[in-house]
Amino acid sequence: MNKCHVAKELSAYLDQQLPEGARKKVEEHLKTCSFCAGELSRLRQLSEKLKAWQAPELGPFFEAHVRESLARGETQRGEVKMKKKLFPILVPSGVLAGVLVFLLVGLLLKSGYYGKVITPPVTVTEKPRVTETGITPQPGVDKKHLVTEPAVSPQSGIAIPSLKTGAQYLGKEKSEGIWGTGHYESNYMTRAYDASIATESYSQMPGGPWGYTAYPDFNTEQYDRIYENDYLQAKDNPLSTFSIDVDTASYSNVRRFLYGNTLPPKDAVRIEEMVNYFTYDYPQPSDKEPFSVTTEIAGCPWNAQHQLVLIGLQGRKMEVKDLPPSNLVFLLDVSGSMQPENKLPLVKSAFRLLVNELRPQDKVAIVVYAGSSGLVLDSTSGDKKDLILQAIDKLEAGGSTAGGEGIKLAYETAKKNYIKDGNNRVILATDGDFNVGITSDGDLTRIIEEKRDEGIFLTVLGFGMGNYKDAKMEKLADKGNGNFAYVDNLLEAKKVFVKQLPATLFTIAKDVKIQVEFNPAKVKAYRLIGYENRMLKKEDFNDDKKDAGEIGAGHTVTVLYEIVPAGSGEDFAGTDPLKYQEVKVKPSDEMLTVKLRYKEPNEDVSKLITRTVTGKEKEAQASNNLNFASAVAEFGMLLRDSQYKGSSSYQSVLERAKLAKGDDADGYRAEFIRLAEMAQILTR
Repeated sequence: MNKCHVAKELSAYLDQQLPEGARKKVEEHLKTCSFCAGELSRLRQLSEKLKAWQAPELGPFFEAHVRESLARGETQRGEVKMKKKLFPILVPSGVLAGVLVFLLVGLLLKSGYYGKVITPPVTVTEKPRVTETGITPQPGVDKKHLVTEPAVSPQSGIAIPSLKTGAQYLGKEKSEGIWGTGHYESNYMTRAYDASIATESYSQMPGGPWGYTAYPDFNTEQYDRIYENDYLQAKDNPLSTFSIDVDTASYSNVRRFLYGNTLPPKDAVRIEEMVNYFTYDYPQPSDKEPFSVTTEIAGCPWNAQHQLVLIGLQGRKMEVKDLPPSNLVFLLDVSGSMQPENKLPLVKSAFRLLVNELRPQDKVAIVVYAGSSGLVLDSTSGDKKDLILQAIDKLEAGGSTAGGEGIKLAYETAKKNYIKDGNNRVILATDGDFNVGITSDGDLTRIIEEKRDEGIFLTVLGFGMGNYKDAKMEKLADKGNGNFAYVDNLLEAKKVFVKQLPATLFTIAKDVKIQVEFNPAKVKAYRLIGYENRMLKKEDFNDDKKDAGEIGAGHTVTVLYEIVPAGSGEDFAGTDPLKYQEVKVKPSDEMLTVKLRYKEPNEDVSKLITRTVTGKEKEAQASNNLNFASAVAEFGMLLRDSQYKGSSSYQSVLERAKLAKGDDADGYRAEFIRLAEMAQILTR
């Protein structure tokens, strides 16, 4: 019996008008459905309020007037006289009925009862009152420009003229409108207001039954500021050291903005994640190493005086049947902010895809969190798909977001069911909007770092928009020895959970670090494109206690350096000559040396791989790998309006991307070309 059908029968159940069989079915459903149980509770409260309500007395004057009208009507005959007889009764009765309807509607609103409706855009012609509140605004929002009225009813879309108190802002306070308090913890009603706007539309952003009411340009999405890597002179800074990154969240998030006909925020564009969204034609490792290393040099498309160096890693591919057994914990955010179709409903559809890929030797537990956390399904064998899918299907969103408590319970569950030499992993699906309990990035990452050292890794999947917390989720995945992806549609879920399942679930090398040494005799200056939040100190390369990135089975990692040749006349800021030591350059044909350190998944001591690159390796024509990777990087610099974009243009991006499209069996590169065309139109 589905939820909608039962919800329609709740009134009859409350009035004891259902047959015995139907009544028992409703009672069984109420044991497992929090939504219908809440509906029944609200209906019961409404019924009690109506029973307690006393109809107002008519008063002596009104009563006498009715009696007099009735007395006059008894002496009259005929159709016309009968109308005159009824008129004095119908008019006051209509007035009384109107009063009853008005009071009933008021009680419905006050009780918090609502139906599952989609709020239409409502235009408020009254200029919102700008008031001083005690709420700390989001950074960049003037405290005086917080709207507390008018607001929009989350049930009906009606413009409400006032609120009793300051409305909820970023989940810090509950809203107290005339529809009641405490039921709308995820309904952010206080919004930033531009004092220059006199009339504005409250438009529904994608949401649950009520959505979010907000000015069109308002959201609480959070991205860390990116300070792009600058050029460094090889003679002063010969070593470039960083952690590899296989995250892809930035690309699919940028795609979401472009499909919405808007350019993404600059700090949502992480170029390395955009480049690494795509696979490249790198060779499989031929020896015992978990990944191969490919290098290439070619001219730089956006600066004819510079060169590009590509470093490509290809993780060893594995078939799903060859993967070790998995101990998975699905950690699913079911808070109120997850009600929109592109959040919890999409989460459920995505994890159904993963469940269908499970083998009998795999096992899954499901932990959810909202105002508190709970174990929905204990660890269950992968061959019991119906049981796992049933648990997923029953999930409903509501309440605040105690993400920290959910993370702790998920790790405890994973540890309890730990598989030695297996894949032990928590898969977190959320919009990242943690607002109850442990919420600080520092406290959350400490929990994850501790569990990471116990061999339990973390994969983070971002969903939704409007309150999407990109920065927080990237930190969690980084510290959890896992990867971070953003799922904006079901095809992306298929890419993560079906097409790239081994890469998503199984780590073949952890703490992978790259250190490149540039020869000052060949390279005047260099710039690492992207990886800004993955930079390491040069001493960290040999420190096995220093955490770094992971490579999953079949993952590719692509790195691009923009090189200024030694003979260039360009000037770069440098340091004064050293007083106590002299730097001498050894004669060599080598341009650079690439060193990589990695650990086996169950080991704590790193292994070293070394490759050298000479200027003779420069190709007359760049490969498809370098052409496409450079097109994606150039696209990212244009979206960021990078100071290093040189002569970059969307036309240049499109020409190289089309040239290097290749086989493209899944259509990902063709989609990139469409996105570049859309961005080109949006910037005209």
